[in-house]
Amino acid sequence: MTILGQTVQLAFRIAFVWAAGFVLAVAVRALLPDKMGVNLFGGPNSLFVPFNRLGFWTCMLAALTVTGMVVIHAMLVDFGWRSIR
Repeated sequence: MTILGQTVQLAFRIAFVWAAGFVLAVAVRALLPDKMGVNLFGGPNSLFVPFNRLGFWTCMLAALTVTGMVVIHAMLVDFGWRSIR
């Protein structure tokens, strides 16, 4: 496979992961109610974090993690480390 082909394949993988992450994040945000969540730091100064926002940011973090892993894998293969599979 040529370098251009590998670059296009990498771009499609990253785009697919981000699209799936956004779709999943929007679905989580739409399905979970706003009034349910967790209280962080109990007491009178507690911070309420709704489950829908927690799910949204978890999906975004997953998309960032997979993107980073794909990019690092491509860089290592480009530097000549072929034992990664």
